[in-house]
This record gives sequence, structure tokens and C-alpha cells, in this order.
Amino acid sequence: MDDSGSLQDIVCCMGQPVAGNPTQFILERTFAAARLEWRCLTLEVAPEALADAVRGMRAMGFRGASIHLPHRAAVVPLLDGVSDQAQSIGAVNCISRRDDQLIGDNTDGGAFLAALRELLDPAEKRFVILGAGGVARAVAFAAAEAGAASILVISRTDEHGTTLAANLTAQQRPEVSFARWEGDVCVPEGTDVLVNATSIGLADASARVPLQMDSLRAGLLVADLVVNPPLTRLLRDASQRGCQTMHGLGMLVNQCAAHFKTWTGREADTGVMREALEEYLEF
Repeated sequence: MDDSGSLQDIVCCMGQPVAGNPTQFILERTFAAARLEWRCLTLEVAPEALADAVRGMRAMGFRGASIHLPHRAAVVPLLDGVSDQAQSIGAVNCISRRDDQLIGDNTDGGAFLAALRELLDPAEKRFVILGAGGVARAVAFAAAEAGAASILVISRTDEHGTTLAANLTAQQRPEVSFARWEGDVCVPEGTDVLVNATSIGLADASARVPLQMDSLRAGLLVADLVVNPPLTRLLRDASQRGCQTMHGLGMLVNQCAAHFKTWTGREADTGVMREALEEYLEF
């Protein structure tokens, strides 16, 4: 494909709802900077309309899609194939067109690790992950692949938590365990990385993640994958207790960069992406 583009050079952000999500803003800015006449559309799709939306992608020749909640697991059987990573996690966040087929991938884990590695080496670290949904699964598998010493999954949903722990254990991953989330969580002593992979704090800077704050010790790295607002209450509280913190902006930029390369075959200008994201969030 040349830089002149065509009517089919369209990708979309698909979820319910996705209004207020910065992905479209980031991608449109990056397409323009790369002189690509591509467009990114925001499509709010109800769960019962997901199959129709995927058929619409095929019919209109979309190049791909960035998949948001709650469709990341439900979209898998509607595609022609998925990557090994997406198959293991059971969720897709990126769809790309290859000839006449739609192929799903999951870039969450790689995006998380790239952001984390700017702060520490995940090898031999002890992780505690809050949540057991699609993002939590991606983070857990990525941490395992990176050589984590242990992973503790804490979730209110027994089925999701135990399944994730069992899947990691079955693949001879590091020491993995599950704990039911009841009341305020006490972060075990010796934890190196605490990851909030839930939606607590999304669009609410005052939302409290149920934790025993005195269990957040200096030297612990606390990562909150919520993007908006960038500085959640969890991160503010953790910083006050002397913890190192990581917000979700780096992970989102890495996700968008991976999607951009998958669709266009080009490396994304992550500087442009980060600037666009900070402008969008007024951060």
C-alpha cells in the first residue's frame, strides 16, 4: 500500500462504551504524523450486536480494530484465527485483516512489560495481581514469560481466579496461587510488584481500591493500569507511603504502537503518541 491511502484504510475502536477512550485520538494523530491517510472510527457496540459488527468489518474492508471491554473474550470465536498469546489468555484486543481473514492478537502483556521494564527487571520478582479479567490474565502470562519468581492472583470471582492460576500452573509457569478478594487486601510481605488490573478508579479519582494501606511498604512498585485519570487514588496513596508507582499511560502507548505496526507495517512514533495522550488527558 502506498501513502496515498484508500477508502479501505480504516480501523476502529470497538467496545461498550468507548466514548472518552483516548485510543482513537492517539491513532488519528499518529496516522497524520506518518502522512498516512488512514482513519480510526469509534464504534459503540452492544454485546448482542457484536457478531453483526464483526460482519460489518468484513463487508466494509476495515484493516483492523482495537477491541475494548466487554468484547475481548466474546470476539474470539467470531474471528478466523488468533495468535498463540491471545489463545492462552482467552482474549483479543487487536484485530488485523490478512487477505480475507480477520486475525486476533493480544498486546496487553507485551505493552505492560515494556512499560514495567523502564522501572525494573521483572525477572525473579514476586507479583501480586488484583483482578482476573482479560487484562489481568495478560499481565500474569507476561510476568510468567518474563521469569517472575511468583504470582499471586487476587480476585472476587473464584472461577476466574482459580482458572487463571490453574492455566499458568499447567504450563509449568512459576509458583502461582489464588486468593479470594474479601475485605481489604493485605499485600504479602516480600511482594515486589503490585498490579491493579481492575477497573476500580476508572473515571473516578476518589475511588478506593480495597487494600490495607499499611501493607504498602517502601520499595514496593505499585502499578495501576487505569489510564483516566492517570493519577488514581491508589497511586497517590502508594506514593505517600514511599512506594514506586507506575500509571497506565506507558502501557496504553505501547498497545497503540503495537496495533499501529500490525496494521500499517511501520514503526509508530511513540513520542507523538505520548504527546497526544497527555494532551487528551490534560496531564
